[in-house]
Amino acid sequence: MSKEAWAFISGGLFYILFGIYFLFGIFVQKRKQKKYAGEEWVPLVDEKGNVTGQAPRSKVHDGSKLLHPVVHMQVLTPQKAVLLQKRSRSKLIQPGKWDTAVGGHISAGENLEEALKKEAFEEIGLKDFSARLVEVYQWESDIETELVYLFVTYDHKNFQVSTTDEVEEARFWTAKQIEKQLGSELLTPNFEHEFQMLKKKGLL
Repeated sequence: MSKEAWAFISGGLFYILFGIYFLFGIFVQKRKQKKYAGEEWVPLVDEKGNVTGQAPRSKVHDGSKLLHPVVHMQVLTPQKAVLLQKRSRSKLIQPGKWDTAVGGHISAGENLEEALKKEAFEEIGLKDFSARLVEVYQWESDIETELVYLFVTYDHKNFQVSTTDEVEEARFWTAKQIEKQLGSELLTPNFEHEFQMLKKKGLL
């Protein structure tokens, strides 16, 4: 076979293989889109919070430990009481335990303020409030790794909780009441971590 003929055949073969690879990529992408259709997507971030991609919520909860951002907000009183919510027993993570008043994922395309307002309203019916960021830290559980943006607010007069698939109830606890329950499995490990964090910062 002449060099010219081989060049013609090999060149054509390259384009055929490239076309097959391209079509296969489209096929895989379509299957992913169909599999995760209608599911919430969340941003993926690095340790500094820079967005590196996005993934469906189920993917970041499957043990892959893909780092994704969440917002938490501790609701405090000047008397140093803490509002806790009791997680629904239908929740995948820590069902039926007392937890931080507000907490949830940041959706793809949302900023911190938008996510915090959304979660505050959905979980404790809080609309008008001001909050300040007090800490950013990583939290790892058996199924996920989160970059947590922790806020604190003292605006709580208008909060109200209706039993939902997210929250069963909410009430204020004193610091002493919380300390008596540390390690008892009544509180989530993540809240216990944040409680100690707030104490170190002199907020409790």
